[in-house]
Amino acid sequence: MSVDLTVVVPAYNEERRLGPTLAAIRAYLDEAGPEGKGGRWELIVVDDGSTDRTAQITVAAELDDPRVHLIRSDRNRGKGHALRLGVLASRGARVLITDADLATPIEELERLDKALTDGHAAAIGSRAGAEATIEARQHRLRELLGRGGNFLIRTVAVPGISDTQCGFKLFDGDCAREAFTASRLCGWGIDVEVLQYLRRSGRPIAEVPVRWAHQEGSKVRPFDYVKVLAELTLLKARTVRPADVLVAALFLTLSVTLYSGRWAAPGDRYLPDSLQDQNQWEWFFAVTADNVRHLQNPLFTTLQNFPDGVNLMANTVMLGLSVPFAPVTWLFGPALALNAAMTLGLAATAVTWYRLIVRRLVRHRGAAAAGAALAAFAPPMISHAHAHPNFMVLFMIPLITDRALRLCEGTSVVRDGVVLGLFTTYQIFLGEEPLLLAAMGMLLFAAAYGMARRDVAKAALRPLARGLGIALAVTIPLVAFPLYWQFFGPQSYTSVLHGDNAGNSPLALLSFSERSLAGDEKTASALSLNPTEQNAFYGWPLVALAFAIVVRLWERAVVKALAFTVLAAAFLSLGPKFRVPLTDVVLAGPWRPLAHMPLFESVIESRVAMVCAPALGMLVALALARLLSAPRTAFRYAGVATVALALLPIVPMPLRAVERAQVPAFIADGTWRRYVGEGESLVPVPLPDPASAEALHWQTAADLGFSLPGGYFNGPWGPDRVGIYGASPRNTSNLLRDVRSAGQAPQITKEWRAAARADLAYWKAGVLVLAPQEHDVELRVTVEELLDRPGKWVDGVWIWDLHKGS
Repeated sequence: MSVDLTVVVPAYNEERRLGPTLAAIRAYLDEAGPEGKGGRWELIVVDDGSTDRTAQITVAAELDDPRVHLIRSDRNRGKGHALRLGVLASRGARVLITDADLATPIEELERLDKALTDGHAAAIGSRAGAEATIEARQHRLRELLGRGGNFLIRTVAVPGISDTQCGFKLFDGDCAREAFTASRLCGWGIDVEVLQYLRRSGRPIAEVPVRWAHQEGSKVRPFDYVKVLAELTLLKARTVRPADVLVAALFLTLSVTLYSGRWAAPGDRYLPDSLQDQNQWEWFFAVTADNVRHLQNPLFTTLQNFPDGVNLMANTVMLGLSVPFAPVTWLFGPALALNAAMTLGLAATAVTWYRLIVRRLVRHRGAAAAGAALAAFAPPMISHAHAHPNFMVLFMIPLITDRALRLCEGTSVVRDGVVLGLFTTYQIFLGEEPLLLAAMGMLLFAAAYGMARRDVAKAALRPLARGLGIALAVTIPLVAFPLYWQFFGPQSYTSVLHGDNAGNSPLALLSFSERSLAGDEKTASALSLNPTEQNAFYGWPLVALAFAIVVRLWERAVVKALAFTVLAAAFLSLGPKFRVPLTDVVLAGPWRPLAHMPLFESVIESRVAMVCAPALGMLVALALARLLSAPRTAFRYAGVATVALALLPIVPMPLRAVERAQVPAFIADGTWRRYVGEGESLVPVPLPDPASAEALHWQTAADLGFSLPGGYFNGPWGPDRVGIYGASPRNTSNLLRDVRSAGQAPQITKEWRAAARADLAYWKAGVLVLAPQEHDVELRVTVEELLDRPGKWVDGVWIWDLHKGS
């Protein structure tokens, strides 16, 4: 016999409340249930291994009314397991699940029933919203904890539903049995799992405000929300394919191999091709961790450039990475923290590119892995891997790209807009210039794809515009103050000077980088600013392969868009002017119109070629997916071999690492504390600058116990506050720098001595420190002449104690 309604009640040790609940449900259904009084309904109680009289109470009701049924579990397995047993045993055209405490009165069924009549697959009782009635509240703390947990659940799992955990839900019977058959969870999380299933299968869900009253003895505890999140996380983990895990492990192995020279002894190894950047970045991690520990302003410090300080927001401190890694920095030091962040960050970047390619481009895992590897481990990325984490830890860029594509689909514009805003906010605290370059790449791709598929562009324009507006509304309030501080706060600057030769040579696009398998240090050095800025160097075999792929797959709109993105980005990377190879002809470059625009004026234009890496990776993924699905075995093998041969020359080599210079005992043993008083600075000779920043390593080794004048950072210079690398020059810092470079001590005049006294007073210098180095004799003679007294050899360095007169 068919049944119009099944009511499922999960019960565990409910002897006190179950009897009145069953009586109330039966009375209501007989009077106002389906088909009116005496209508066709059934009531299923699932005893989840109770140890009290729950089963006996149900049996008594079953003997009194054959429409009541008892299902028993051999042991307590959780609410999810009980619900699954009850729903799968149901026969009703509609299925109501309700808790044994009847916190939502059975009379509220009428509201949910109307929602199903209107065409929804499920109607869930909601305690949220103005129309809901809360007749008896929980303890205030319990309620706050519950709301917080529910917020996390609905944000992570089912956005758009305000109350996922109310135990009063009505389903279309077939939809319910299908969803609970597909469910896997046995705990509280089954509510969310079932709602996720219905949402993903396109079934509409109505959220209906209901009356609700807290019942004493409730089995739900505030921390059960944590259990729900844990269950959902485990459920998600079970859906990960073994191939995906293997690919992630491969990317992590590649990243660890790349940094293997440092992992042998992170604190004692240095990447010489990072120039002074490793010292700078370790300092960034150390100062951020120190600010977090002491609850100080993370946007400013006077540890460098004393006493003026450094605007940290205007520098690449990567608060989105250095703050989460603060505990690692505290426990193991900034050297290991930086190495771990870069190793894991590079692997995570490859994983998110892989995820994007699998989701949006090709299903073949091997093809997607090859494309993601090229996107994350391309020569420009390896160049920045020396010590520019802001340009190689880019795991948010594929996530931002995917969320923008979701906006184009227009299915959940508000949710996707909010998430895009949060993603963008986080990326701003990882790196603003990479975000700008990524936006340029997405704009180039969108323009080309829109031209190739005008119908798609027209349909996507409205939801995309609306979603971007929502994203901006989310992002701006979150970043308003940090960006204000960056552009208008202490030690802010207008733009950074990079010189006139920061663009790529066309030859750089076809050549091999220094750390590639086929790389040549001499050629790469001639075509780049330095080893950390080899921003092209894809090699002619890959360029030829990309050309062949585009020709072969030209009919696809995505291939046209990717090809345009590669060409446009490569062309823009030539800078405001470039020389035609093998000639003296200099032409205006495509970057010229952008060169003096806000934000763009601070970009090193050769970096725009980094946009080519993911686009080339996607072209390779498309080609491999086509080849690996080809029926002709010989053609398949030849094609795959061709792709492999084109990529082989740019396979990255492990980064070179050397023994690090020892920190002088004067610093390492803490002797400096006897010479630097409160509010004073330690002045290295010469002062630290972008060319020689070893003193920053001294500072981190001393747990940031003293401040330094000078340093390696971006700061203002002159009345126009133009951005420069390092501190604003002073007479004495310039003099000592010139002696270090030329190796010759100048004739010191009384004007030099007066300038030195003024500079030392400005720096509030407690002691000058000269460590053994090239031209240290000339430096020592110069300082002795400036101060008119000899230095003192203390714990491996020459010092001049300024407390004894200058």
